[in-house]
Formats: sequence, C-alpha cells, structure tokens
Amino acid sequence: MTAQNPNTAPATSVADLERLKVLHIGEKQQLTFSDAEFERRLAGLREIMAAKDLDAVILTSYQGIKYYSDFLFTYFGRSYAMVVTADDTCTVTANIDAGMPWRTSYGENIVYTDWQRDNFYYALQQVLAERGITSPKRLGIEDDTVPMLIRQRLQDAFEGAELVDVSQDAMRRRMIKSAEEIEVIKHSARIGDLGGEAVRAAVHEGVPEYEVALAGTQAMTRAIAKTFPHREVRDTWVWFQSGINTDGAHNWATTRQVQKGDILSLNCFPMPTGYYTALERTLFFGEPDEESLRLWNINVEVHRAGIELIKPGAVCKDIAAALNEIYIGYGLLPYRTFGYGHSFGVLSHYYGREAGLELREDIDTVLEPGMVVSMEPMITIPEGQPGAGGYREHDILVIGEDGAEDITMFPFGPEHNIISA
Repeated sequence: MTAQNPNTAPATSVADLERLKVLHIGEKQQLTFSDAEFERRLAGLREIMAAKDLDAVILTSYQGIKYYSDFLFTYFGRSYAMVVTADDTCTVTANIDAGMPWRTSYGENIVYTDWQRDNFYYALQQVLAERGITSPKRLGIEDDTVPMLIRQRLQDAFEGAELVDVSQDAMRRRMIKSAEEIEVIKHSARIGDLGGEAVRAAVHEGVPEYEVALAGTQAMTRAIAKTFPHREVRDTWVWFQSGINTDGAHNWATTRQVQKGDILSLNCFPMPTGYYTALERTLFFGEPDEESLRLWNINVEVHRAGIELIKPGAVCKDIAAALNEIYIGYGLLPYRTFGYGHSFGVLSHYYGREAGLELREDIDTVLEPGMVVSMEPMITIPEGQPGAGGYREHDILVIGEDGAEDITMFPFGPEHNIISA
C-alpha cells in the first residue's frame, strides 16, 4: 500500500506530509457480531455485486458502513467509506480518528489526512488500485444517501466508471435479521424498558422535561455499558414531552415543567452498538379528563389490533388500511400523525432506516420471518380542543415462522400509566 507509517522520516513542510496512513494502533477489539456474521452479510452484498456486474462497491452511509464493518463514524465534515471487492474489504477513515476505526471494525482500514485536497477520493483510488482495480467499469454506490456534489466527485475520481445504485438491494437484505442481530435487539428492548421505569419514577410536579429525560438516558447508558462492555457507549437518548409538547413524535425535551393533569409522552431510545430500539408510551400526571381518557383508550385499541395483525405473510399497506378503519369509525383518522411502524436495525435520528419496511399505505412489502418491526399508532388532538395532546404507544415485534414475538415488556394503557399527582 502506498500509505506510510507516521513514524517515518520527519517532514519539513505540509507538502511533505503523507496523504495516506496505516494506523494499526493497539489490537483489534471484540466486535458486536461474529466474523461469520460479517462474512454472511458481505456474501449477500457480493451476490448483489455479481448480479449487477460490479467491480466493487463504495459504501458511504452510516448504516452501510456500520452494517458491513461494525464501524460507526462521526461525520464532522469529513467523508468516510467502506470499499468492498470480490474478496476483500477496507474502510477509509479520517486522520482525526487515528487508529480507532481499525480497532473497532471488521476488515482492513486506510486513513487519509487533511494535508492535501481531496485525499478521501485519492484514498478510494489507491484502495482499489492495490486490489488490482485500476480502471473500474462499474462501481456500486448508495444513491439514497449520496448528495449530488459527492456523486460528482466520485465520478471525477473514476472517470471511466458507471456508478450504479445498490442502496435498495442492500436495504432489502438488511430487513431480514440474523439470530445474532435479534439477540442484540432483544437486549436493547429490555434496556428500553429499564429507561421507561426510570422516566416514570422521575416524574413529579414541577420537574423540567430535560431532567426526566436525563434520568432515563442515564439508566439506559449504564445498562448498555454493563451488557455490551466491549463496544462504544454512545448515542442513547430520551424524548420526554409534556402538555403541548406531546403533539409531535420527535419533539426534544425542553425546560417546561410537568403540571398536574398533563398528558405525558415517554420515548426511550437505547442505542447499543448502533442498534436502535424504542419504547414509547402515553402517560398522565394525575387523572385524565373524560375526553382524554376516551382518546387514549381508542389509541390503545388501535395498538392492540395492530399487534395482532403483525405476522408472517401480512402486507404492510394492508395493516395500515385495517387500522385506518378503526380510526375512521371514531372520526379520528385526520388526527393520525404518521405511519403505524417501521423496521429496526442500524438506524438513528440523524441517519436513515429501512424505508421499504414501514407500515404505511404506500408500502407493499410482505412481512417475513426475521423481520423486526414496531407497532406505534399516534394521534394528535390540536391545542384548544378537548383532550388536546399526542397519544402514542410503541411495541417491538420479531417476526417468526408462525407468528410474532412482542419483546416490549413495559405496560401500556390507562390501567398502568396514570402517575399520581
């Protein structure tokens, strides 16, 4: 490889500094999954490569690089990649991360520096050239997450190559979870339940939303560190909302203080080793009024019905249509906020998920064993109307051969989640 060890002869100017480095600092760490699991995933990607007659694939998304290497990068204005050929892999990472990407990833790694412009693209060229691919004809990329500017720079770096999208085929592969993945997801769901208990225990009159959120985040972070001591501890968070702030599913915690009679929304998101799960529940601080209780019970009815509908062979859009009928019967369909659920795996609030597996009217994916999906109906009643607020429940289900296993244990509904004021 043309990259040099940083301990070579000292440079006398920036122009003399190396463009690439090999930083094998320390030892390879224990990864989230076995080598056999990563090889299984790569074999699936290589089947896509063969079907599309690709010389290599250049992955640039969070989810793509994480799924195939176990390395989850931090962007901060620098590009990252994973190059996959017919028989090799190499992550391409920024010098600012030093040896950490190599320690925490499957396969080889090359580091590019800031000392010359476009070193990232130079690194990609060198990685392919070192693997005998000097003039690629067809390269796979992830069009769903590659901006036009980056796509043009990739094209400039490989002038003679046709850039071919692999994102949708790769996403389809990620929808089916292995036994190792499901084990991680089950641990994460358990940890989400622990976060929910901490959130519920932290609620009292006058407490700010952010303080309640901190209690849940701390409880989950500590549980993740105990369960996955060999991996990074990062990215776990809580959205705790009260009163008017419950209207949106993705509203961050504020300094608003909890008041008697408030509708509350508990949203715990443990992120062990980049694998997202969620626990979401409606609560009330003090007894809800009659209309609020009615609306809450209706949403729970939809939630229970949705859980029953999730099974192998069910079609995403059919589940959505069936649940719409319940809301229509109560005149509440216009207050539905979003789809009824989605896939789980490598995802977060700042990058994507498997959009082909969402429980919406425009998704015709058929549920299969190995898929993991949520059931999460939500309605929002506007401020000023009786029962105003956002009502949302959320369970995670693992699709099996004969049915679905609900791995969320935190109870839902008025019988369990009215907190004494």
